[in-house]
Amino acid sequence: MFFCLFCFFLEKPADTPSEEEDFGDPRTYDPDFKGPVANRSCTDVLCCMIFLLCIIGYIVLGLVAWVHGDPRRAAYPTDSQGHFCGQKGTPNENKTILFYFNLLRCTSPSMMLNLQCPTTQICVSKCPEKFLTYVEMQLLYTKDKSYWEDYRQFCKTTAKPAKSLTQLLLDDDCPTAIFPSKPFLQRCFPDFSTKNGTLTIGSSMVFQDGNGKTRSVIELRDAANGINKLLDAKSLGLKVFEDYVTTWYWILIGLTIAMFLSWIFLILLRFIAGCLFWVFIIGVIGIIGYGIWYCYQEYTKLQEHPSSVLTIYDIGIQTSISMYFELKQTWFTFMIILCIIEVTVILMLIFLRNRIRVAIILLKEGSKAIGYIPSTLVYPALTFILLSICICYWVMTAVFLATSGVPVYKVIAPEGNCIHENQTCDPEMFNTTEIAKACPGALCSFAFYGGKSLYHQYIPSFHVYNLFVFLWLINFVIALGQCALAGAFATYYWAMKKPDDIPRYPLFTSFGRAIRYHTGSLAFGSLIIALIQIFKIILEYLDHRLKRTQNTLSKFLKCCLRCCFWCLENAIKFLNRNAYIMIAIYGRNFCRSAKDAFNLLMRNVLKVAVTDEVTYFVLFLGKILVAGSIGVLAFLFFTQRLPVIAQGPTSLNYYWVPLLTVIFGSYLIAHGFFSVYAMCVETIFICFLEDLERNDGSPARPYYVSQPLLKIFQKENPQTKKQ
Repeated sequence: MFFCLFCFFLEKPADTPSEEEDFGDPRTYDPDFKGPVANRSCTDVLCCMIFLLCIIGYIVLGLVAWVHGDPRRAAYPTDSQGHFCGQKGTPNENKTILFYFNLLRCTSPSMMLNLQCPTTQICVSKCPEKFLTYVEMQLLYTKDKSYWEDYRQFCKTTAKPAKSLTQLLLDDDCPTAIFPSKPFLQRCFPDFSTKNGTLTIGSSMVFQDGNGKTRSVIELRDAANGINKLLDAKSLGLKVFEDYVTTWYWILIGLTIAMFLSWIFLILLRFIAGCLFWVFIIGVIGIIGYGIWYCYQEYTKLQEHPSSVLTIYDIGIQTSISMYFELKQTWFTFMIILCIIEVTVILMLIFLRNRIRVAIILLKEGSKAIGYIPSTLVYPALTFILLSICICYWVMTAVFLATSGVPVYKVIAPEGNCIHENQTCDPEMFNTTEIAKACPGALCSFAFYGGKSLYHQYIPSFHVYNLFVFLWLINFVIALGQCALAGAFATYYWAMKKPDDIPRYPLFTSFGRAIRYHTGSLAFGSLIIALIQIFKIILEYLDHRLKRTQNTLSKFLKCCLRCCFWCLENAIKFLNRNAYIMIAIYGRNFCRSAKDAFNLLMRNVLKVAVTDEVTYFVLFLGKILVAGSIGVLAFLFFTQRLPVIAQGPTSLNYYWVPLLTVIFGSYLIAHGFFSVYAMCVETIFICFLEDLERNDGSPARPYYVSQPLLKIFQKENPQTKKQ
């Protein structure tokens, strides 16, 4: 809004005659004006050139990241030498699991500082299946050499069975002890179990660590939890991926049903908009009411039967997100939130009941326009494809950037008291350096992938550039769709005899004009939104990094900034939409179009107050109804509550993964379809305001607006009759 006000004052003449003309002169009658102007020229050329250069740079960045990056580094575990476990064509091809020599060291404070467990890690083909210390193996080796063959699987290739324990610790060739483990996330973790409610490993509560000490299972669990803190995100990602593999077919069916349901609603809006509105109301209130009832049932169940059984979550080897659904506080919070939403919807319906009638008339008019231009219902598919391409390219570029570089090794001290800790080192020469002598027990372990070249030094900047151009492209695609739809619906409105005077392929013509002449203007408007969004992301990043140092004042300022940026972003989006409508009609640059749209709305501020957000509220109820209906069906299906209709998947890790995907996807699909309606209504409303200023309703200057819409506005705004 501030930017548009700036444009307004920049172009405003110095001699403003009076307050009544602060928002410009009303439109005058023009007998040659028949809708969107055909004779145009390119607008905001400089911004267009900058936009194209940024896209070219974005493509080059993706190619460079593709050359230097390797996504396998994010998918496979890496040993202490920086080699992938399970990588084809290497000695580790058949060794797909990562093994920790001394898991107990993973409780060291240096672990969370360096994000690396300070113990040697090697790739193995399987995990240990029994308790055995290195000293015990040496004693048994004299009788049966097969013990060494079993033990050497978990040692370096240079290890020998005749070393003393002291020499073994110095060379770090073998673990001092092994214990029953099982693979989890391609890593060997202790094989915990419960016996009479007590945590055990291999039916034992204690074990020997190979250094002459007796350790408890609790210590081993704490060490496993330490590694789990580093793997939690990846654990969640893998399990979510498994759920998607299991349910992708059903997710697609749910999204397809959402698409047909949205399409049916749009068709019905043309004929029974008033009746369908009440369907929206009753449906939304009913769905929210069902959610309140279900949350209350779960809350009551957990309150009457609290869980006290030791589960895998107590052990800490799994992610703890699902544990929140076992808490009664979670369901109580959900119930309160849904109650607030229910009351809010009902209150809005009571206070906006008169204005909703105007919104329904506008929706009926929009239904006629969409009926005459049915191709507009297909356009959301093109927008979805373009957005999908942008998202995929951004994700791929980010992954390749994150995995660019060569292995970097750093000094890690188990006790965390080495002055050389976190310094770079060479693993092949580390044992002969002064660091190994000054810090006994220190390791030269793989830390991350990086480098000292110019490219590697600027990788953080490339990540920022990747994010910024991604936001710019996303907003540009949305702006392009809004401008193309606005041109098509403006063509419909300014046709005196509908549909005879509507030219052929109005959407295709409008899309071509937007790309050919107004790429710069659309890039200009989307750049403003992208800058606001990047500032919001920077604010959230700083909040995350400085969270521990915040006081009450800083938290208050943070909330104020969030609120201001949210208001600014939504105000700019509203003005941009109307600016794109002006661009589609008159073909002027972004600043001039934003100024004209702002002036037009301010000259008719009472009419805007009657219709604007109320129409969006009605459409929002339709989106909620579609997403909520599909969400309820998906919930009943994925939780095995619809066995009569179909048998849902029974091996899900988290049923909320496909459920939230279906709900969110259904909302996006409904938003895509209903956004066509929203843009149609807003375009018709802007054209209606222009029509009132250009014409007077006489036979020589008739209104283009339909009579029902004109009558409802004359009833709500008596001054309209005088225009």
